[in-house]
Order: sequence, then structure tokens, then C-alpha cells
Amino acid sequence: MTSSAAPRTIDHLLAQYAESHRNHTNELIHFVCVPVIVFSLLGLVWSVHPLAALAVSAWALWYYFKLSPPFALGMLAMTLAMLGILAIMPRYTVLPVSIVVFIVAWMGQFVGHQIEGKKPSFFDDLRFLLVGPLFVLSFLYRRLRVAY
Repeated sequence: MTSSAAPRTIDHLLAQYAESHRNHTNELIHFVCVPVIVFSLLGLVWSVHPLAALAVSAWALWYYFKLSPPFALGMLAMTLAMLGILAIMPRYTVLPVSIVVFIVAWMGQFVGHQIEGKKPSFFDDLRFLLVGPLFVLSFLYRRLRVAY
């Protein structure tokens, strides 16, 4: 009798997240809206203070590193790009742009879940707010054949 190893936490979380993201239209909406929501959240925190955005980013990257170092590297690249955009935006535009983008992107997410016919995963577990970006990144990683 052979024993099978328990799935890694990241594999388990991605599988759970995927259960409510099987409809192709919902997936496409998530591919656009999830990164945009991350950007808008960073923008909201940036508008309080840029160092606060760096601290939140560092905390999220630490969580991602615990789940999967390759995912953490991908999220680091994405986070640096987003923080770079925020750094070059006129300071007075960051908050209003972030608010509008946040609202519109979340509306898109809920439309996607209406199409899917399933509630968003984070209603059951708030960790899925951090897993969503990894779900999107996992598609890129699979296409590029990057192990995570």
C-alpha cells in the first residue's frame, strides 16, 4: 500500500478557487479585473502613504513566498510594475483613479460570478482575496511551463 502525500497548500487553494471559476467568460473577466483590483488597492493604500503601500506589498509577498516562491517572484514583478506606475502618476490622481477602478473592476467580478452562477470564493474564506492573483498568474505560468 502506497501513501500519497497531501496536496501542497497552494495546490489546494488554487483547486478550491477554480471551483467557482470554470466559466470561460468569468475567467476572462477575472484575468482583467483581478490585476486591476490589485492595482487599485495598492493605489488606495499609496494615497494614504507610499510607505504604507510598500508595507502592504511586503506582507502580501511574504504570504506568497510561504505558499510558493515561484509565485512570489511573479507577484514581486507585478507589484513592482504597479508601484512604479503609482510612483509616476500625479499624486492628486491616485486616489480618485483608484476608487473608480476599484468599483468598476469589482462590478466586473460580480458580473462574472453572476454568469458563472456561483458566489465569489472569498465569501467563504478571505484568503481567496490573495489567491485570486495567483489563479490568474497560474494560467501564465502553465502557458510558459513555469513550475509553481
